[in-house]
Amino acid sequence: MEFADLIKTPKLDGVLLHDPSNAGASGATVGTLCITGHHLLLSARQETSQELWLLHKNIDCVEKKPSLSQNIVVGGLITLKCKDLRIISLEIKCGKEFFNVAASLEALSAIQNTELLYPFFYRPMYSILEDGYTMFRPELEFAKLISGVGMGGGSSPNVANITICMPSTSTTSLAVGPGIPHPLQNGFAIDALAGNPGGGVLQGSQAGCEWRISNVNRDFSVCATYGATLIVPKAITDEQIVLSAAFRDGGRFPVLSYRHENGATLMRSSQPLSIQGIKRCRADEAILNLVLGRSRKGFIVDTWGKGKSNTETDLHYSQWKKVNRSIGNVSSPASILDSFARLIEACNDLGCSTDKWLSRLENSGWLSLVLNSLNASCVVAQCLDQEGSPVLVHGAKGLDSTLIVTSLVQIILNPDCRTVRGLQALIEREWIQAGHPFASRHRYSCYTPNQTRNKSSGATFVLFLDCIYQLYTQFPCSFEFSTQLLILLFEHSYFSQYGTFLCDSERERSELHVHTRTTSLWSYLNRPDVLQTLLNPLYEPNANVIWPSVAPISLELWSDLYLRWVIDQRSCATVMSQIQELVTREKELRTQALKLRKQALELGQEVSTLMKGADNA
Repeated sequence: MEFADLIKTPKLDGVLLHDPSNAGASGATVGTLCITGHHLLLSARQETSQELWLLHKNIDCVEKKPSLSQNIVVGGLITLKCKDLRIISLEIKCGKEFFNVAASLEALSAIQNTELLYPFFYRPMYSILEDGYTMFRPELEFAKLISGVGMGGGSSPNVANITICMPSTSTTSLAVGPGIPHPLQNGFAIDALAGNPGGGVLQGSQAGCEWRISNVNRDFSVCATYGATLIVPKAITDEQIVLSAAFRDGGRFPVLSYRHENGATLMRSSQPLSIQGIKRCRADEAILNLVLGRSRKGFIVDTWGKGKSNTETDLHYSQWKKVNRSIGNVSSPASILDSFARLIEACNDLGCSTDKWLSRLENSGWLSLVLNSLNASCVVAQCLDQEGSPVLVHGAKGLDSTLIVTSLVQIILNPDCRTVRGLQALIEREWIQAGHPFASRHRYSCYTPNQTRNKSSGATFVLFLDCIYQLYTQFPCSFEFSTQLLILLFEHSYFSQYGTFLCDSERERSELHVHTRTTSLWSYLNRPDVLQTLLNPLYEPNANVIWPSVAPISLELWSDLYLRWVIDQRSCATVMSQIQELVTREKELRTQALKLRKQALELGQEVSTLMKGADNA
């Protein structure tokens, strides 16, 4: 298929653009419309006007309203509802061109062939300083995970000492630093010496649980949604992993997600399958019992909802306490998107009264999902930090609510995840490599009618970002990044020139050679000039656990995102600029004060010397 086959009108003059967010006082701009294989462009060719560049992938819904004259279509209004929540309209004066433009945009925005998307055609005009695809390799991130040092490189030491136990009796000590390849191989055990001065094996939850890198899923045959490289207990064989995978929905057997500084481990999986006649899996029980170690109890947290998902039987998992912490009354990921759609519908309604708007906000159920996600995450974090007990989190297929909870837990407990690189590493590890199906979930967004979008659509990642925003508002000085980074992540997860969020799994990305054919978003965000615009001027490193309030009154509507095309946000930008200036000025004054103190000390010493000389004379 050629793009030219889908573009019926590549260029059209005299198109009227209605864009409340960019238009001038008249509310509209007249210009020339151009349609390319990946972009819609509109330019008024005037210095005072702003050009419109819109990726077709950003278009969520195309609505047509023809204009009739004596029952003949003489043009019309094409409304584009975008995945970045913007709504713009194109007014076209010719009937034929009206239908041609609408048909072209509908076809181009609905392309399903991943290899025809813009990331495969985009070539950056800047030099790549760091390859984002190798920045957070699973082997190195897992090594940091076990050793207990910071992940993502944001606040971690330059070198972490890791001992690789070979299958033989010998051990080899390696210095693992940022950007240095890590020679972990299948079957090697990771014994972190950090926090274990005596050397030897650093144990899991209190005892007896070494970990190893396993490549049992290197061909993705054990679990199609997991990555090729996984970390599992050393004493568990690959055969046991295969058996455990057969017991779990989608083959998502328990894998390590996070190890807390006290040794307590967080694992994630999918729920057990409901197969008649099969009530247990000894290999699956062995994995959890080995992780349990000397702990008297562990916790299995179900995030999907009581009665909606299968769980482990008390008889065969007697030391594991079952805890239900559903994130909401949702029956599928599409239910989360339904809630998100109701929220945005309420945000876009400028004509309703305050009482009606608040009622619509509550009826959307979105803030309840946010509250329940934070609540579940706090429960898991308490089990790890205060109980010192291992936790297994699962819910349905383990692709949505499970990832929200395991990710938020790490942001609450691990200060490194509150840095720019730490957040990137977390998203790479817990979402992209963990198999969250971004392509399926983000194929449609909130503007596509409910009856049109499929059940695999969702807004799980948006919910996760909103939860981070809530943490940010409660701890504004504990995050290295500003909310602008969260907004960028929201946008690029739906439409992007970068390949980071392409496809549904590592298997699909591997088949399409995404890592060699596209550019990583992380390569762009970590450029010094870009990174500077994403930093929080109020940031003060905070090594403590941050415990958020989960009272409903503590939640805030993320107006920077949900209302940015509805309410002018320039005042907020002005305030942030003033804060940045004040912080910069404060640093300058502090530096100047230190210099003056030094000069005063030197003058004092000089006066003292002169006085001593005078006394001696």
